[in-house]
Amino acid sequence: MRLQRLPLPVSRLRLAALALGVSLGLAACSGGTSGLPGFDGGSAAPGGEVPTGQTIGAGKVKVGLVLPLTAEGQGAVVGNSLKNAAEMALAEFPGADLTLLVKDDRGSPEGAQAAAQEALREGAELIIGPLFAPSVQAAAQVARGANRPIMAFSSDNNVASRGVYLLSFPPENDVNRVIAYASSQGRKSFAALVPDTAYGRVVEAAFQQAVANRGARAVIIERFGSDQASMRTAVQRLVPALQQADALFVPAAADTMPALGLALQQAGFDPAKVKPLGTGVWNDASVARVPAIQGGWFASPDTAGFNAFAGRYQQRFNSAPTRTATLAYDAVSLAAALARTQGSQRFSESVLTNPQGFAGADGVFRFRPDGQIERGLAVLELRNGQIVTVNAAPRDLGPRT
Repeated sequence: MRLQRLPLPVSRLRLAALALGVSLGLAACSGGTSGLPGFDGGSAAPGGEVPTGQTIGAGKVKVGLVLPLTAEGQGAVVGNSLKNAAEMALAEFPGADLTLLVKDDRGSPEGAQAAAQEALREGAELIIGPLFAPSVQAAAQVARGANRPIMAFSSDNNVASRGVYLLSFPPENDVNRVIAYASSQGRKSFAALVPDTAYGRVVEAAFQQAVANRGARAVIIERFGSDQASMRTAVQRLVPALQQADALFVPAAADTMPALGLALQQAGFDPAKVKPLGTGVWNDASVARVPAIQGGWFASPDTAGFNAFAGRYQQRFNSAPTRTATLAYDAVSLAAALARTQGSQRFSESVLTNPQGFAGADGVFRFRPDGQIERGLAVLELRNGQIVTVNAAPRDLGPRT
């Protein structure tokens, strides 16, 4: 982790916090970084009380780790991968003075509230987690009453607030970065073809704001449904307006982009004339092979940290981590670094919102006072079926705007 004016040199602290260099790649993940849990409310496993949970570590500083360990479906898979990553972070941080109080929220708001209460009763100074947005809201109510901060994993910025910091991959970051880069490359008129989903509504709003911020023009915005007929209809409405556009924002995920790309291709869309743009959901091998968006740009964490992390995780747990696992790794590494260097102010607002930010497994990041996260992202290009970096992620985030 990297902090401003710390007693340890930055290089030593970064090595301690991150347990040697980490970078991001997608060999062990499914899909990109945008649209991860946060818009989905999750679902709880039926029946039973929230178990007391285990502890990890034996340090003086206690931190709650609230995760959906027994939620139904994918929630439990993600939750347990996050727990493993938290354990790995603590093991890799030399002399970490933390005890993690692991609590199962079962993927429900009620479970999250009970889990947070239990962690705070046991002396937690900070809550790491939960994962799902409704659970974050429930845990935040408890934490505010105890004047304790939360570092949660939801990507829904609506649940961020003062003292509730989202360590996640919000799609707004992706949109801002790719629109800014496209604008810097001379693109001034933008069209958009967005999914008619909760994710689509978020990225559409971010797209409109980002285009306006750059003094550019939004020519047309079309929405498409999940079926191919809806895709074809939306594309047919869109294509005539593309004569006035020099970029097309189309944030369609891996399960949608091949069919949508075919519809664009059949309608005569030419990516050599109108630059395709996307978000981190494009960071997938199947998307990279779609002919209609070759040459397209998208924003995502730099492709150099996750692979190193995933290799160590695989060796330790004999399984591949979920894509969100780095979030718990970074959260625990940050908590351990702050416990070592910041004394009684370790989890204060001024420390957590340090404008210099921190160096994590997915690159540099910082928390805003309103709880939202800003990340340093790379711009990548789909080139001949491969994903290549065309503009590297920044090493620092510069002054706040």
